[in-house]
Amino acid sequence: MENGKDKVSAANKYYEESERLHRFFRGKIEVVSKCTVDELNDFSLWYTPGVAEPCREIARDPSALPLYTNHGNAVAVVSDGTRVLGLGNIGARAAMPVMEGKALLFKYLGGVDAYPLCLDTTDVETLVTVCKAITPTFGGINLEDVETPKCFHLLKRLQEELPIPVWHDDRQGTATVILAGIFSSLKLKGIALGDARIVLFGAGASNLAVADLLELSGADVERIILVDSRGIITRDRVIPADNPIKAKWARLSNGEQRTGGIREALAGADLLVALSTPGPGVILPDDIRVMAKDPAVFVCANPVPEIWPWEAQEAGAAIVATGRSDFPNQLNNSIVFPGVFRGALDVGTTSITDEMCVDAALAITARAEELGLSATRIVPTMEDEKVFAMVARAVGLKAIERGFATIQRTGDELLEMATTRIHRARTQVQVLMDAGVIPHAPR
Repeated sequence: MENGKDKVSAANKYYEESERLHRFFRGKIEVVSKCTVDELNDFSLWYTPGVAEPCREIARDPSALPLYTNHGNAVAVVSDGTRVLGLGNIGARAAMPVMEGKALLFKYLGGVDAYPLCLDTTDVETLVTVCKAITPTFGGINLEDVETPKCFHLLKRLQEELPIPVWHDDRQGTATVILAGIFSSLKLKGIALGDARIVLFGAGASNLAVADLLELSGADVERIILVDSRGIITRDRVIPADNPIKAKWARLSNGEQRTGGIREALAGADLLVALSTPGPGVILPDDIRVMAKDPAVFVCANPVPEIWPWEAQEAGAAIVATGRSDFPNQLNNSIVFPGVFRGALDVGTTSITDEMCVDAALAITARAEELGLSATRIVPTMEDEKVFAMVARAVGLKAIERGFATIQRTGDELLEMATTRIHRARTQVQVLMDAGVIPHAPR
């Protein structure tokens, strides 16, 4: 039987291998042609002189852009590198491996063509200007790894000023998969959302978004307690003016006005969502022991959770989730954003709203139920193709219902379109691997 040291060693094995593979492939994405090229003369159609005609059509009617180009399937992954994973402000260049990985997931899991744009600026006005300037190229923007509270202001500005959907994945994507995990866990525990006592440990962009989605879904806000590096957030806490969302939750949450730290907050709690500082040792087994019977514990700091899963289980947790793929119940936004953008692009929505996030979470839980809900499977894994198509359908239908869509489609059409595109993307990778165009790295 593995001891704690062996488990930690196994959990850390990915760093060295990942470095080796990144060095071998020199990146994870490249541009691959999607049109046929049977002879040299084909370039007279794809480029000059023939390309002038689609250019004229778009000049006459700019809304025709997605009919003639890849605009309707292109997303920019925009980052300034100020809050990368658990590594902090490492800069735009060091953020590139993450953004390339994001683009890979977009394509493989959602059939979406995504391009990393790591910008060498941390100024909000410059970021807004750049994002506005690239809208002729991209049908959507995914903000990634932007520090708090700047990310709130950047997202709000871009959502208000751009004609395409803008999504902050660290905030909205993480919150959506966490919400799905909460829905599933409470189903297993037989507790209604409105009756659940929930502790949010870490009051940054992600957990503040979790709080917003919980409120929209019907949670009792007074049964939610937020804890940050200074302890439990109470109504008398002075919150800086540039963080209005945190100020809102200081007013709404913690109906009992508890004080203290994480252990005081967790007393009697049904569920913990930790999105705080990489561990281990940030949360202790004794903290878990004061929770209600058979609690659900989500410890999602990257790259190392706040407490190792086996320690949480030994302390009484019935359901344990992390952000990592090497443990059961990975609550990672990777099962959210590919389907969200797939659905958003397929209906040409101008916005991705919190209501769409809630419906996406419900779709993820519904798929988990189809697969067989259990303490070790509260959400599907990335291996499940259908969950992405189900999320796409849910988002697309909500966009149509709320009047944000520019293209009308039925639920069946959305499911079929998403399924086809996702299968094509996965098949494309497999064909290139089988042909040796994508080589296998030597051991």
